[in-house]
Amino acid sequence: MLKVVHLNTYDGNGGAGRACMRLNRALLSQNVDSKVIVHYKFGKNTQVGTFNSNPIQKAYTAATIILERILAKRYLKPLSRTPFSFTWFGRSVIHHPEVKNADIIHLHWINHGFLDPKHIAEIARLNKPVVWTFHDSNTFTGGCHVRYACDHYMRACGNCPLLINAGDNDISHKIWLQKRTAYDMLDFAIAAPSTWMQASVKNSSLMQGKAVNHIPNTLETDIFKPADKKQAKQKAGLPTDKFIFLSGFMPSRKDLHKGTQYLLDSLELLKQRLGANADKVELVIFGNRGTEGMPDFPFKTSFLGTINNDEQLAQYYAAADAFLIPSLEDNLPYTVMESLACGTPVIAFTTGGIPDMVLHEYNGYLAAYKSAESFTDGMEWIIKHPEQELIQQQARQTIMDVFSEEVIAQKHIELYENLLQKKKSNV
Repeated sequence: MLKVVHLNTYDGNGGAGRACMRLNRALLSQNVDSKVIVHYKFGKNTQVGTFNSNPIQKAYTAATIILERILAKRYLKPLSRTPFSFTWFGRSVIHHPEVKNADIIHLHWINHGFLDPKHIAEIARLNKPVVWTFHDSNTFTGGCHVRYACDHYMRACGNCPLLINAGDNDISHKIWLQKRTAYDMLDFAIAAPSTWMQASVKNSSLMQGKAVNHIPNTLETDIFKPADKKQAKQKAGLPTDKFIFLSGFMPSRKDLHKGTQYLLDSLELLKQRLGANADKVELVIFGNRGTEGMPDFPFKTSFLGTINNDEQLAQYYAAADAFLIPSLEDNLPYTVMESLACGTPVIAFTTGGIPDMVLHEYNGYLAAYKSAESFTDGMEWIIKHPEQELIQQQARQTIMDVFSEEVIAQKHIELYENLLQKKKSNV
């Protein structure tokens, strides 16, 4: 039986953690001996392993994660809200029995003091095929996780716009050099969840010569599934006679890559366009942020807070008439996939990997990048669409055809087997 070990910083915390756990579940359903081992374990799932064998080690791991954030303030510009990871801390993984016994080592998101370049290079000593899923851009930059328009990753980083002391040989360039040394030592195949990420990898100076495969993430289509809209609204305590827009994590106006301000501007414009019919629209928001300091929305708005139960989250997706995501840069955001799987169309900007899932005027609407007016056009399009049920059916079918567990598991198995065959041929 094929043995695969997945290494990720956290167990289901964040998009990468969820992607890792979901892939693990999909592979298990296809009779693969798949295991997840994490740097810091939040949950109590006994099937998830950790490199911390005792409370002292776990406390040290937590301390390094926190310390990196504190030390980062000395280097990053005060108002910078772009995620950035340094390489000060790391740990060895090659002596763990599950890693030593695996046929394939599959890396995921390995920041926050988990695998620094030195310990990435060390994996080469095991002489095993390595697959690495790129959940954001950090793997091929000098530290940032979100690039926006910066093209320094195409060269050698340096003169980083996020750093206080930027220069040719700043810390971003030094991190880039550390990664280049590590990647020269470790051969790995790249899994890019979106065509946008695949193109980014090909443009990266650090990834020249590396094999890159477009393999999307998956999700539990038996949990995230459609329901009768009226019944779902009643069950969720939402009005059945209103058009319900759902939106996810709502950061502050200053959190650039989530595009909150564009959503606010679009909703204001929509209210103007709808006029007297504006009271027939309501907004529902979920996410890990309290209502304190929340901006004023032009429509009646309900705040659900954090939803940790997938069945409950799926219920809200299924109840909503459309999902709004104003993100300005995302690899393959799960909120989009989850919404479509529940038969709920998505309004989004044309950015990142979102166009891999949202097909314009088929299962949702792709607005022009950073255009609040275009985003409003999308909301108005879905409100007035004469065949709502058809759009809902097409949303679900897109996920079943391209992103279902069986489809994505088989793509990974094919990659694993090709790598093992290649290794055997080179012996």
